[in-house]
Amino acid sequence: MPLNQRSVPYLHWEFRHPASGDQLRLVPERGGLLTGWCCRGRELLYLDQDRFADPSKSVRGGMPVLFPLCGNLPGDRLPLPEGDVILKQHGFARDLPWGLEALADGSGVVLSLRDTDATWAQYPFAFRLSLELRLEPGALGITALVENPGERPLPFAFGLHPYFAIASLAAAAVEGLPPRGFDHLTMAPTETAAQLQRLEQGVDLLAQTAGAVRLRDLEGGFAVELQPTAPFDLAVVWTDPPRPMVCLEPWTAPRGALVSGERRLELAPGSECRLVTRYQLIEG
Repeated sequence: MPLNQRSVPYLHWEFRHPASGDQLRLVPERGGLLTGWCCRGRELLYLDQDRFADPSKSVRGGMPVLFPLCGNLPGDRLPLPEGDVILKQHGFARDLPWGLEALADGSGVVLSLRDTDATWAQYPFAFRLSLELRLEPGALGITALVENPGERPLPFAFGLHPYFAIASLAAAAVEGLPPRGFDHLTMAPTETAAQLQRLEQGVDLLAQTAGAVRLRDLEGGFAVELQPTAPFDLAVVWTDPPRPMVCLEPWTAPRGALVSGERRLELAPGSECRLVTRYQLIEG
């Protein structure tokens, strides 16, 4: 069977590619969380297992899913014609149980989530969301499909929050971002180079990509390359010292987009949106 449940080092589902032997670890009941990606014998994702073992705490590790917003809203309030609702940072998808199946072609898995009474209380919209994770040669291909089965337009933003394991923050470098970005810590425009020199102190940098972005582990001798596709083409670099990890995140929209309208995506009833990105392992 392509999907097998394992109990060590924690209860999870394992998918192993039949040709390459690359593996995915998944905990669908914890927000559809991808907790591990082993590529060519190298585990690329960081996971704080002690924190993960406490369901009352937010996860630090794996690849949390950000939906229906990235970042937060002013006062955590989403204003709607029928009144404000409370929608907290990064949305609810990372907290809810998802469905999990192997893909029919044997290349990976698909996770699925849809609206429930619990989601309507904070986001009164019908939706279907699926996330395909495909193991490709030395890479992870990702496709998110957002569908609107409801009768009103569906506003949303989407993002992923992968934590990549590195030897140390001192050995990390990020390449391929534009000269200017936006500092989420000060909520002001900033020089990218100055931010990337501060990985060891903690950064939260948003930038518009113009191509691939590489996270290099200079000590480990490898890189992970984010290969974005519009409109899934904003990148966030986030560190949480002293954790030996760097988040290199694809987003569709900046913080506050559901209110500001900046890059907000909106689906008409009966329509869908496909978002594609890819991570490539580069050795040496």
